[in-house]
Amino acid sequence: MKELVILSGKGGTGKTTVCAGLAALLPGPKVLVDADVEAANLALVVEARVRKRQSFWAGYTPHKDEDRCSGCGTCREKCRFEAVREDLTIDPFLCEGCGVCAWFCPEGAIEMREKEVGQIFVSETPYGPLVHAEILPGEENSGKLVAEVKKRARDLAPAASFILVDGPPGIGCPVIASLSGADAVLVVAEPTAAGLHDLGRLVALLHHFKLPGYLVVNKADLNPEITEKLLAYPGLSPLGELPFDEAVASALRKLRPLPLVSHGPAAQALKALALKVQKNILGGLT
Repeated sequence: MKELVILSGKGGTGKTTVCAGLAALLPGPKVLVDADVEAANLALVVEARVRKRQSFWAGYTPHKDEDRCSGCGTCREKCRFEAVREDLTIDPFLCEGCGVCAWFCPEGAIEMREKEVGQIFVSETPYGPLVHAEILPGEENSGKLVAEVKKRARDLAPAASFILVDGPPGIGCPVIASLSGADAVLVVAEPTAAGLHDLGRLVALLHHFKLPGYLVVNKADLNPEITEKLLAYPGLSPLGELPFDEAVASALRKLRPLPLVSHGPAAQALKALALKVQKNILGGLT
């Protein structure tokens, strides 16, 4: 089973547009993954229908038995995050879940319980099953949630040709989790100074994990000078350019992959990209 992850050094470069387009264009059975658990949106443009929903539990939160509490204040004294108030109630927004209050409580009045931090979904799409997730507002452990999403996708993958992952933006913990088990990475960049800078950080990350990287420049015609610099960036194999096209926004409003609603220049470029991905990446991984 081969796995292609689509990444970008920053948000808003068009990862999801590219991923949805490839999902519709690449032949063969596939499993789709949206690893951007903090702002998942692939489901919106691939006509996803949720078939299974499950809570994701990670981290711990203290629960105090007021009947057993003697009011000694040890928990407040030991807490380095000042999460225990003067009345010895625990502020959930300041608590880091470290468990020191439960460890030192002489009455054993505090118990650490695992907490729900998000939900995982398995959806049906015309292009194959989609595994995605949503982390609850303010919660952490997004890297663990990404890892669990990918595990669920691999459980569905034996009958598929490959796994196509719409990754998170940036280079942080969720991105690193999305790279686990990947065979190759397709980087979507935009021709701006910020896009060029952030591409360098992402290339360094791929070099660290020894993963082959490929590049497509989105809205390439808006700044040809920086596009040339992006395509010449060392460490990535360029696969092509996508022009600016107002049909992209129209496709997003229709909640459909671009190649299915447009025959414009961006859709044609995306079809050419799909052929290169099939030949140079997926074909080269077999």
